[in-house]
Amino acid sequence: MPERDPGPYRMPERPAPPRRIPDTGSRSNLDRRGPARHELPAVDEAGLNAARQADRLVAAAESAGADRWLRYFELMPDRLRDDEPRFLRQVALRARAAYGPKDSVRDALPPEVTEPFLEAIDRLLKQLNRRDTGAA
Repeated sequence: MPERDPGPYRMPERPAPPRRIPDTGSRSNLDRRGPARHELPAVDEAGLNAARQADRLVAAAESAGADRWLRYFELMPDRLRDDEPRFLRQVALRARAAYGPKDSVRDALPPEVTEPFLEAIDRLLKQLNRRDTGAA
């Protein structure tokens, strides 16, 4: 099939729109406000302990077939291990919200995994509060 002759009034080509770089969720130095996590050993240790307890909770949710709680908690262990302190509070508050008065993870999973996780999250929040207030 022959190409069509565009004629004398050819439309100028528009430049391609600039490429957008997708948000990968990176927590780079450009995104950091405040000290790095490794500079706060008490916060780092509390976060790692909470991540270990979250791993146990995720395994228990998987073995119990509690799909709802598995979806709720499955990303938390990695975030508790890797996130900077300013993002740890968000994760900890989300974890704490799973222990509500009407709809609680305690109703679906055994206390052997829910209570140690709750204690670890509370310790993490306590360390974050100490960091924010400047208490030793």
